[in-house]
Amino acid sequence: MIVDAHQHFWDPARGDYGWLSPSSALYRKFSPADLRPHLDHCDVDGVVLVQAAPTSAETDYLLDIAAATPWIFGVVGWVDFSSSTAVSDLRRRAKAPSFIGVRPMLQDLPERDWILRPEFTTVFETIVEENLAFDALIRPDQVAVCESLARRFTSLNIVVDHAAKPRLSSDNDLTAWRAAMSRLAGLKNVTCKISGLLTELPAGDDDDEVQRGIEFLVDAFGADRLMWGSDWPVVETVRSYGDWFGFARQCIRDADQAAIFGGTAAATYNLGS
Repeated sequence: MIVDAHQHFWDPARGDYGWLSPSSALYRKFSPADLRPHLDHCDVDGVVLVQAAPTSAETDYLLDIAAATPWIFGVVGWVDFSSSTAVSDLRRRAKAPSFIGVRPMLQDLPERDWILRPEFTTVFETIVEENLAFDALIRPDQVAVCESLARRFTSLNIVVDHAAKPRLSSDNDLTAWRAAMSRLAGLKNVTCKISGLLTELPAGDDDDEVQRGIEFLVDAFGADRLMWGSDWPVVETVRSYGDWFGFARQCIRDADQAAIFGGTAAATYNLGS
């Protein structure tokens, strides 16, 4: 089974995608009908649909899409950790068969270690109790924060989105990112997504930098704690869905492909359970 572990649907007319500029090529509705031909072309069996707006309304929107779309295997949604109803909201969401995880949008928060606030302890305990995943949308300067979170909650199933968005460029010193990710990889409750890497590559840089990044991640985490995701439709700003899928396949050893292109996602998100 081939699983795309990270993709999005949205409709700007809904009004809660504050990060999405009207001047962007992404500023339009993206729906299952738009994605389905790409999945067919690459023989992808199903997807994990991930939130893109920090609102409960968008999570409702995604869950409704999932309920009508058999090849959406699960939804990683959003819950307001700061709300007094966060725990009850999580328990309510967890009753939905397709709700498999939660993702606060940490990457652009001015308080870089916001997620480590002690008042969130019961929220994380509930995530563990409800057997949900925690998707960490972070940047390289927050990898240490994610490590602290993983050490604090050793039963928490943490998924690092887009490998923490490194700038995989020959002009960048990636020593700190590699060291931080290696430490994170040493924690068995952390998995990582090979997704969003091409869009972090500076214009004009060689794809070989992305290949080297993927090879490092495979060596650090191992295939059973890595999963591939398209990050569609964002990936379409630099490359087609099929091009990214094919490139990633070429970068990964045949022996590792079953896990990275499906097995890890199925195990991590309890797909089909």
